[in-house]
This record gives sequence, structure tokens and C-alpha cells, in this order.
Amino acid sequence: MVQAVVVIGGGELSPRARQAIYDDAIIIAADSGLDHAVAAGLRPQVLVGDLDSISATGRMWAYAHEIEIHEHPADKDLTDTELAIQRALAVPDIRQLLLVGGVDVAGERRLDHQLATILALGHPSLAPLSSVRAVLGETQLSVLHAGRHAVLDTEEGQVFSLLALHGPCAGITVTGARWPLTDESLTGTEARGVSNEAAERTEVQVATGVLTVVIP
Repeated sequence: MVQAVVVIGGGELSPRARQAIYDDAIIIAADSGLDHAVAAGLRPQVLVGDLDSISATGRMWAYAHEIEIHEHPADKDLTDTELAIQRALAVPDIRQLLLVGGVDVAGERRLDHQLATILALGHPSLAPLSSVRAVLGETQLSVLHAGRHAVLDTEEGQVFSLLALHGPCAGITVTGARWPLTDESLTGTEARGVSNEAAERTEVQVATGVLTVVIP
């Protein structure tokens, strides 16, 4: 059986984030992600992090429902999101990972946190998975490790961008787009892949490197 795991981070979940969550997925909450998961009507099975931002009500919910809890010291090298991803990879037969992050009350989150989250999705330990995706606020991301491809969840005319955030990418092929690509390359210092437009069915693949597909 193909197993899907959803990691939920901090911030109120957007409608797009709620819609993206797989049915019957194992849900892992990263710290205050538990509060937002419960508020969205979800029931996490695991809580991971230093637990410095989860509410007292959230802690009580976790204890009352006897879910698996992994509490880490505040002085640690890994972020709560990275710890949650590590726990996700321990799920037997995991093939799909979805990371969901919300927006705070002001409608935005710290840029360094957002960048760290995206960078974590390019870790080599995720390369064996068939699908690595994220929904951060209303923005969708597909992180394609070497040799992977994705059919984008887009409508005709919808904008998407390709970014080599984790280093050089080669063998990039895009079909079903206004500007198709065949065996192209991108580096981490250029924005040539920004603002393409989807057609009826848009597919992206990469041969080497880790390519991030952004659907704003």
C-alpha cells in the first residue's frame, strides 16, 4: 500500500492547504502545527518539536488523545519541520510527502523560516519518494528530485515557475506549457524559469538536481 504522510507546520491553514491534504494520510504536527490541524478538523497521530509554540490547549489535546509525542530540547540543530520530516520518513512504505504551512494573523511569515522549509524538502533523504509537495499559505510547490516528474495541478493559463533553489538542475523538460522546454538547464542564480503558463495538461521533469516548481 502506498503511504502518504502530511506534515503540518505553524500558521492557520488556508483553504488550498486543507483541500490538498490526502485522505487517510498519516498526519504529523510540527509544534504549533497541532493547534492549526485540530482547528481545521484534522486529527494528527504524531506531535514533534521543542513544543515552545504549541498552546496549553493543544498540549492537553495531545495528552488526552494519547498521540505519539517526540519532544526535543529548544537548543537543537534541526528545525521542528526537519524533525517532523525525519519522523515522516520512518513511516513504513512512505511514498508521498506533503508539507503544509499556514499564514499568521498578519498574513505573512518570516522569510528565513519559509526558505528553511523549502530547503528541507530538497534533502537527499527525500529522493526515494515518488512525490514531495508543499502548500505554504496559498502557494503550491512540487519539489522534484533527480529523475522525478510531476503533472501540475493547474488550470489552463495559470502561472507557474521553475527554480533551481538547491543548486544546478539539468535535463529539465516541460510539456503542455506556453513555453515548453526540452533538456534545459537552470542554475541557482537565474530566474529564467519564472512565470511560465500552463496549458491543458502540464508536466515537468528533471534529470539531475532538485527542481522546485512554484504555483503561486
